[in-house]
Order: sequence, then C-alpha cells, then structure tokens
Amino acid sequence: MKYLFGFLFLLTTAVGWSQSKPFELQGTLVDDQTEQPLESATIYLEQVRDSSLVTYTISDKNGSFYIKDRTSRDSLRLTVSYIGYRSIQQVVVIDAAEIDLGVLSMQQGETLDEVLIKSRAPITVKKDTLEFNVKSFKTRKDATVEDLLKELPGVEVDPDGQITVNGKPVNKILVNGKPFFSDDPTITTRNLTKELIEKVQVTDTKTDAEAFAGEASDGENKTINLTISEENNKGVFGRLAAGGGTDERYEYAGFFNRFDNDQRLSVLAGGNNTNSPGFSFGEIRGMFGSARSFSVSSGGFQVNGRNFGGGQGITVSNNAGANFSDNFGKGLDLTADYFYANANTEDRSTSERENFLPEGRFFTESNFNSDSDSDSHSANLQFNIKVDSTFLINIAPSFRYSERESRSSSSEISSDVNGQLTNRGDIQSINANLTRNFTNQLDITKRFGNAGSFLKFAMTNEFDSDGGVQQLQSNTEIFDDIPETIVRDQRTDRDTELNSFFGELTYRIPLKAKKLFLDARFHHRDDTRRNVESTFDFDEDTQGYSQFNSDLSTNFRYTNQRTTPSLSLQLREEKVTANIRLGRVFRTLSNTDELRPETTFKRSFEAFEVSGFLSLQFSARSSLYGNYNLNNRPPDLSQLQPFQDVSDPLNVVTGNPNLKPTNSHQVYMGYNNFDFQKGTGYNIFGGGAFQQDQVVARTIVDENFVRNTTYANVNGNRNFWINASFNKDQKLDTIHKLRFFVSLSATSNRSINFNNDVEYATVSNALTPGLRVSYEWKDVLTFIPNYRISYTDTNYDLDSLEDRQFINHNVGIETISLVPKKLEWRNEINFTYNPDVAPGFQRSSWFWNTGLSYSVLKDKGTISLKVFDLLNQNTNARRTSTQNFIQDSESLVLRRYAMLSFSWKFNSLGKKGEVKDYGMPFY
Repeated sequence: MKYLFGFLFLLTTAVGWSQSKPFELQGTLVDDQTEQPLESATIYLEQVRDSSLVTYTISDKNGSFYIKDRTSRDSLRLTVSYIGYRSIQQVVVIDAAEIDLGVLSMQQGETLDEVLIKSRAPITVKKDTLEFNVKSFKTRKDATVEDLLKELPGVEVDPDGQITVNGKPVNKILVNGKPFFSDDPTITTRNLTKELIEKVQVTDTKTDAEAFAGEASDGENKTINLTISEENNKGVFGRLAAGGGTDERYEYAGFFNRFDNDQRLSVLAGGNNTNSPGFSFGEIRGMFGSARSFSVSSGGFQVNGRNFGGGQGITVSNNAGANFSDNFGKGLDLTADYFYANANTEDRSTSERENFLPEGRFFTESNFNSDSDSDSHSANLQFNIKVDSTFLINIAPSFRYSERESRSSSSEISSDVNGQLTNRGDIQSINANLTRNFTNQLDITKRFGNAGSFLKFAMTNEFDSDGGVQQLQSNTEIFDDIPETIVRDQRTDRDTELNSFFGELTYRIPLKAKKLFLDARFHHRDDTRRNVESTFDFDEDTQGYSQFNSDLSTNFRYTNQRTTPSLSLQLREEKVTANIRLGRVFRTLSNTDELRPETTFKRSFEAFEVSGFLSLQFSARSSLYGNYNLNNRPPDLSQLQPFQDVSDPLNVVTGNPNLKPTNSHQVYMGYNNFDFQKGTGYNIFGGGAFQQDQVVARTIVDENFVRNTTYANVNGNRNFWINASFNKDQKLDTIHKLRFFVSLSATSNRSINFNNDVEYATVSNALTPGLRVSYEWKDVLTFIPNYRISYTDTNYDLDSLEDRQFINHNVGIETISLVPKKLEWRNEINFTYNPDVAPGFQRSSWFWNTGLSYSVLKDKGTISLKVFDLLNQNTNARRTSTQNFIQDSESLVLRRYAMLSFSWKFNSLGKKGEVKDYGMPFY
C-alpha cells in the first residue's frame, strides 16, 4: 500500500509539473513626471479567466521587479498597484521563457480610503503598515484566522499559537482597531474564521496614546489588526461544542458574537478536565496543543498571560467571559471584558538533586503532593475620549478578585556520598487565600500645532490586598552526634497590602518639524507594601492556636520611592528612526518593622539610566534594528530585610540591608530580510546583558547539610544569546508546495555564585538547532516532520566541581489528511530522548495524538473522535542544571484518553445583516 501511495504521489507531481511551463518576467517602475524609481509597489499576476492569484512581488529601491514561476496558461493579467498612483493593468502573453516589460510609468492619482479598501493587490506596503488582502491567500474551507496567518509570507505561528512576523513577536491582535478579549490573541486567531476578515494589517506595537501623539515605536513587537468588511460587520455568529470520553474525560464550549457596525458583543464559556483553558470546540485542529501550551505555577496555569487557576498536574476548569465594545457618540469609545475562572488541580511530583560543595557533594530526594481549588474574577474597561482632533484621554481600570484553597504534603531527605542520612523533613499544610486588586491607568495627551509637539501625562494607581490563613504541621529530624527533632503545629494569619502610584509627564519640543524632537520627561513611582504575618503555636493546655510565635511573625512597612528626570532626543526620517534618553534616578528604600525595631532601615541611591534605539528600514523587504538600556534595579525586600526567616528549619534565610541596587546593561540587535517573490526570508537577532552588583544567594551548609542563606552583591555576571532562522516557500506546481524552516539558537551565561561561602564562576553554553519541513498537497495531504537537538555544556572554575554536558533530542511528525472530502485525519507524533537523566526516570517517550473529524449538516457541524497520548507514554521527566546542583524531576501528567465530540457553528453575517441559513435550529 505504501508503495502504491508513493507511486501515485510521484505520478501526480510529474503530471502537474509537465503541464506547466516556466517563465521569468521583469520590468522597472518609475514616476511618469519625475522618472524617479518607485519602491515597494505591488506587482501581481492573475489568471484572466477567473482572476485567481498566480504570484506576486514587490519592487525594490531601484523600482525593479522580477517574477519567476510556472503556469499552464497562455496569458496572464498583470496588475501594478502603488499608493497614490493609478494602477496599471495589461494582459501578458506567456510566449517566451524570459519576458522583459521594460520601463513602466505610473501616473499619480487619488489616494482616498475608498480606493485603497477596494484594492485587490495581495500585499500593500504603506508608510508604516504591511497590509495583506485576505482573498489573495487560499486556505481550506472554514479556515480560522490562525490558518490564514500561516499562509502569509513572513508570518510564523508555532504550535502554541504564538505569532512572529519577520522574526518579531506579535503581542497584540485587534479587530477593526479594537481589542478582542483583551490580551489573549489565541481566542481571536482560533475562533474567528477567515471568511469574516477582509484585510490583515501589520504595524509596530504602540499604545493608543503613543499613536495619537505620533511617537515612534521601538519596533521590538508587532500588532496585527484584522479588518472586517462593512457587509460582514452586522449579524451574529458563533459555535457550540461538547464531548465525552474515556476515564470520565469531558469538554464543553460555546462562543457567541453579535456585530452591529461599531457595537460588538462576544460571550464565551467552556469547561473540561483535560488541562485546556476551556475554549476548545471539538475539532481536531489545535485540540492537543492545549495540553502542553500553558505555563505552570503554584498559583495556577496561564494561557498567553491569562490566569485560569489551578496548578501543574491535572486540572478541571470551568471558564466564562464576555467582551463588549461600542462608540458612544463622536469621540467616545468603550471596550470592556469580564472573565470568570474556576479550577481544581491535582499534582504529584518527585525529584532527585545532586548538590555541589567545594569539599564534596550531598544528595536530596523530595516528593510533593497537592490539591487546590480556585475561583477568580477579572474585569477590564478601556475608555478612549477624543475631546477634539488634538486632545485624547485614555482611561483603563481593571479589577481582580480570587479565592484559593490548597492542601499539600511534602517530604525531603538528605544524605552524604556514602548514603548516610543527615536530615529529613515532612510538611503538611492547608492554605486559604483571598486576593483583591484594582488598577487604573490614565493617559492625557494634548497635541500642539502640526510640527509634532505634545504634552502627555500618564498615571497608574494600583491597590492590592492578599489575605489568608495557613495551617502547618511539620516534623524535621537532624541526624548528628546529638540528634535534634523540630516539631511544629502552627497557624499563620497573613495580610499583605500594596499601594502603588506611578506618574509621568512628557513635553515634546520639535527641533525640526515632524522629524527631530527633544522630549523632557519627569517620572515618579511610589510603592508602599505592608506585610503582617502572625504565627500561633498549638497550645496543648487550651487545645487551640493561642501561643504567639514572634520568631515566625512579621509586621513591617516597606517603601520604594523612585524619581527620574530625563531628556531624550528622537529622530524620525522615512527610513531611519532613532532615540536616545538620559536620566538620573533618585531612589529611597525604607523599611519599618513593628516587631523588631532594630531591623528598621532607610537607604538612598542615585544612578544614571540610559536607553536608546535605532531602526533602519532599508526597504519593504529588510530592516536593521537595535537598542541599549542601562537600568537600575533595587534588591527585593526579602533580600534586604535583616530578619532571620526560620520557617524552614533546613534552610534559614537572613537578609542583608547593605545590598546595593543592580545596574544592568542590556543590548539587543536584529536584522530581517524577506523576499516576497522568492518566498525566502531570514532573521537574525541577539543580545546580551552585563550586571554590576548583581544580588545572589550566599549559602553555608553545615555538617548536617542544613543551609544558612544570606545575600551579597557580585560583579562579573553576563549573558549572551543569538537566534537565527531561515524559511523558504517553494511552489512545485499549482497543487504541491514545500516550506522549509531552519532555526538556530545559542546562549552563553556566566554567573558568579557562592558554594559554601566560596566564590566561583559558572559558564554555561547551550546550542539548539532545529529543522522543520512542510509538504502540502492541496486539499489532499500535509506532512510536517521536524527535529530539534539541545546541547548544554556547563563549566565551573572550582576544581572540586565536575564540568557537565547534557543533550536532548526531539523528533516530531504532523500529518493532515483531507481525503475523502469532509473527512479530516490528523496525527501529531513526538519522540523525546533525554539520555542524561538519572536511573529511575523515563529517558525516552513517544507522544502520539490522533483524531478524525467529519463535516455534517452542510459543513455547519463537525463530529470528532480524538485520542490523546495513544501509546500512553506521556511524561515530563527533565534534567535541570544550575550553579550549585543538578536535578532530575518528574510530575503528574495527563495520560491516554479518547473523546467523541460534536461542534456546530451558526452565522448570520452578511450584507445589511441579511440572515443566512443556520444549518439547523438555534435555541
């Protein structure tokens, strides 16, 4: 069977290739009056019969263009489009292998928005915007925005939904210029369908106030704006889905949208016990990534920055949210969203650690079990008030409220190189927390004249409170010549409050109208934190927690005040943007301890802060950019406060009030180049950081391996990193396409630390090359193999510490079959090999997900059957290397299950809100 399939594939490819003929087309574009070359014009070829796009390119700085392709047609329609000029159209007869159109003159014409919107050019290059015409890029039927983005030149979308454009990350996605469910791009890209979108616009990321004031972006991040045509901006659309599976696995989700021109209402809800954020709609596409695409912390899991509660392990979640936006009269825009998240998480983990000392080694083994429940509410509002064409007010309040209860148990044992036990500890605890937060951001911007002058005031207030109760029981044994046992049965009442104020005033003085500016800026920040922890020991006489433990209690007020006046110079030319800023920071740190007056302190610091960036836009294809920052960062309160924390008997921590702030020098540079015609692009970017007075832990380990830790400033820490990638799209013929993606990342870190009070340096170098190839047989098959290897080399300048090398292999294959029609079969196979993990931990594993989906009800419904971890080998065994230890760890993960689900979509978007056929009744 496999030989027959291979023969049919080769035969189909050969037939398609033989029926098409190669051609090369070139020419030069100039202004008909000045005869100056026209750079960044769009040149594209269409089939005469149905106007379907064949290929396109962008003119270079000399106005020249070159197209190389294949076609089975005898003639094609050529269109040249350029903003501010009348388009050129002519039919080109493909009667030779090489066709030279000579010099084409373009006449200046109207630049009305109505004309630009109706442009059929696949790509339009504006002054600061790259715009894609959605109809020019073919995708499968019912494709999502994420599917569309993967087809756009220069755009990469990873399995977790993170987007880059020419190597730069996308951190904001807008719909018709407004946020869509706040800061979670995947809700937009994985739920809106391509058929709704008219244009995809890519710009440098700016805040509304920065855009209004005309400030330049540093160019490090990109924003994607999805424009919806007027005819598709009125009506309702959405999806409903539910599924059930083996091991009592389940999922449900709903997504409803109502668009009425400027007014937009969206509601979503979901729940599952498969470690997903709850917005999976039952289809095969993207349904597995949710089990591996979120970050884990003790307080919950996050998807693209949004916290859904719970923790690592297996999470049962229920979520709901709503988003609303509208224009209330002239000059007033409102966007609002609300989210509710409920989660229960079970977690189990185990680890083995080899700890290094100058005079030897010791070993620790630990186990951890937890179960937690959380409920959280969040709401965000954003008001844009445009008083007039020169005066803008932005107000953005946000609210957070969460409750969390967790139950955990842990154990740890330490032993020497001979296997002799030195200490052991067991802890059981119950925690209950209540967190409330209110933050308000205010921006007021006033422009003066037409030269670029403005006055801007920005202010942020934050009020945060975190209260809770912890009940803890612990038993610690130290095996010495004189054994010691420490038993604790305690309750701790916690109350933490943060009151933060930030204000900044900026006045821009044009030195050269619209090109060169001097900014005078005054920045002030005041953070005041109050922390009260009252610990009570269990009293056998009263049978209650009534004995106040002053050693484990705190009551302090910590203030961090920072004032920074600065001047900056900014240059804005057509292809050059540059900025340099110099400021002087005046910082005061103070701490008042009500329980221990002797630990009260107040310290003042002064330092220079410098920042600057440079961006060179060589053409629509390539740019060079870079920045430098010198930042001053104070130590954390826990590092400064001269309070001895004995809450962990095996690791006593004492702060150091004599610590200095850290000065960090950071450099970042990048270059990207993309040839729209050849479908090739490469990016290279990297940076480094040097720290002065870096704060590090200074630990002394006694003969029983009990740690006593404080903090110290060190010099000599630095890190470098570089990433490079190359991608190539190769169209074999009209139905077969290849895409290559090669990447390489390298890091080098040098850190100064202390090992049992002996200072030493660690140098860790890592190299990670990767290769991904995508073969697409249109409407039939997609085959995507990939391979990545990670190599780490760690060296110590202490003779007693042994240098270490680690290697990790990861091989993956993704297949998508679309035959027969209406049936989709997907597979994701990953093989991981960690040869260096300790015995007892799983070194290699196969991770295979597979699924079938079938379209029903005139493509309005989808029936899906998916199997997660088909081979039942999922694992997260990993090795971690730091300056003082090597650790192997493994924790609870989701294992094999099968699920059958059904998804149904409805849509009434259309011209003037004309109702379309839903496909089935909607109640």
